Amino acid sequence: MHDVRVHDLRRPMTAGPADATLTGSRLRRSATLMWRGMRSEPRLYVLAVAASALFGAATVAVSRAVGWATDAVVVPAIGGDADARARIWQAGLVLAAVAVTLAVSVAGRRIWAGLGFAAIQAHHRRGVTRQYLRLPMSWHRAHPTGQLLSNASADVEAATGVFNPLPFALGVVVMIGVATAMLLAIDVWLAAAALVVIPAAVVVNVVFQRYMTPAATRAQQLRAEVADVAHESFEGALLVKSLGTADREEARFADRADALRAANVRVGVVRAFFDPAIELLPSLGTLVVLGVGAWRASTGAVDTGDVVTAAYLLTVMAVPVRAFGWVLGELPRALVGYERISRVLDARGELPVGDAALPRAGAGLAVRLAGVGVDVPASGRTATLLDDVDLEVAPGSTVAVVGATGAGKTTLVSLLARLSDPTRGRVLLDGVDVRDLAAGEIPAQVALVAQQTFVFEDTVRANVTLADPDGGTGPGDGAGDGAGASAARVPTDDEVWAALRVARVDDVVRALPGGLDAPLGERGANLSGGQRQRLAIARALVRRPRLLVLDDATSAVDPRVESEILAELRSARTAGDARSTTVVMVAYRMSSVSLADAVVHLGSGRVVDVGTHAELLDRDPGYRALATAYEQETARRERELADERAAGEDVPTPWDATAGATEEEAR
Repeated sequence: MHDVRVHDLRRPMTAGPADATLTGSRLRRSATLMWRGMRSEPRLYVLAVAASALFGAATVAVSRAVGWATDAVVVPAIGGDADARARIWQAGLVLAAVAVTLAVSVAGRRIWAGLGFAAIQAHHRRGVTRQYLRLPMSWHRAHPTGQLLSNASADVEAATGVFNPLPFALGVVVMIGVATAMLLAIDVWLAAAALVVIPAAVVVNVVFQRYMTPAATRAQQLRAEVADVAHESFEGALLVKSLGTADREEARFADRADALRAANVRVGVVRAFFDPAIELLPSLGTLVVLGVGAWRASTGAVDTGDVVTAAYLLTVMAVPVRAFGWVLGELPRALVGYERISRVLDARGELPVGDAALPRAGAGLAVRLAGVGVDVPASGRTATLLDDVDLEVAPGSTVAVVGATGAGKTTLVSLLARLSDPTRGRVLLDGVDVRDLAAGEIPAQVALVAQQTFVFEDTVRANVTLADPDGGTGPGDGAGDGAGASAARVPTDDEVWAALRVARVDDVVRALPGGLDAPLGERGANLSGGQRQRLAIARALVRRPRLLVLDDATSAVDPRVESEILAELRSARTAGDARSTTVVMVAYRMSSVSLADAVVHLGSGRVVDVGTHAELLDRDPGYRALATAYEQETARRERELADERAAGEDVPTPWDATAGATEEEAR
């Protein structure tokens, strides 16, 4: 097995989405961020900006409408002009039309901007979640769960906060344009005095960004750390309660929460200086206009009415200045949030796929590992988990993998389910390199059950089929043509019960109120550890996999039940079932190992020996010592139980046939 073609590891990993990272100056990154967001929802943002522009035009039109109504209708009517009195309804109609236009434009802008904002937020969350699902387990192990949760929640919210006020700020540019044109028509010096607020706002924003960016970065990082600590505390609730470390966890959480509070206060302090400065600029501009206007009026260049008009127009311009202030205030936090999620979106390491397919029917898969080695970075160096592993597993056979802690057992079996790829060598299923298989082929053919099982807060049926009640995506039917992903066929209740029976958990389910419709608590809290493991085995079996990988998946199951499950899996092959399953299991109990057709002894990442249980006991001293240690530990536990029973203490019985679990499991 040494003349094996090594897979070309230089083949580039499949990239995720196009590069999301922003580059360039702060101004360029800000513009790119806003452009990308609006481009993702162009119709909504065109409508929102158009509605905002209509609002800006209508706001400026108010001054013209009021002026016309006052000069042409109201004043003459008060003076007794009969024609003017007859036209009062026209003035009212004009003013009402302007008011309705303002109301409609405000409503349209808020609705369309709100829809666009929500759509961009959903787009980012889907992108981050999709990338999480694409990236291999090695990437996930290097990133704390709390930080990943923060990327998909707090960071997305920060990255999208700028898109709510953005249409308003862009639309009211019309107000600036119209007001500027009117100011220039009145007097160039008055226009220059009024427009000085624009460069002043830019200067204020530059100073604001300098202080806000590091403050926002620190706050977003601490949000992730708080989420991470909270997640660990919730996940380790049993440990915290049983060992009485609640005070330590409370202090640990309080430390991060206090740091986050301080960071948020820092952000608030910076905003507390920026927001009033932006609000103050139009008022200062009005004073400048009045000063310049008084000088120009004293020279006869302008009339007093022109000065008043200029001051009013500057008041109108206060609206877009404030709108830009809202956008500028959100930009630093948006940039920080987006840069954090872009690191996820641009992460590389997604496992490449090919276009090869495997038959969906037939005997169990033939497994072959040729020159397999796995290296991982560790503290600035490279650690070897597996090295030069050559192994063949016959179709339909049961193989046990044993070894001391750290021997590489979990690493080896995880390669079969392609949770990661080897650094060297090849993993072949039915002679096909797993890297050449099409997407969906391995999930349709291989089922992995880990020691730490996960149970959803859903019904028994949903946990076994992993399908929605309305008939959503479920496991394949095992009879497809082998192309692409598994067929979306939901197993029938009969198939679910058959899988539960093989996993020896059908009696437990029947005893639950509702049977298959019985709701399971969060992470299966109303089941014992052994019952959860058996439910996970049923979840794998209902898919009728051609390869079943058990990574110490029966550690919490009663030994007698474990033997029955393994015997049931072997019986299909013994009976000549064409759909018999190849089983590769990491095992510690000698009673389970002895049922295997072959045993693989791993040591320090290498295959020490392969043979039957009896053969290895006879010729492998390391395996014999390992088996002896396991048996001695089992005997010690049995003696302790016997002594406790002799002393009249309440100890669990080996098997409760009524509940389908040991009393220890039931507790």
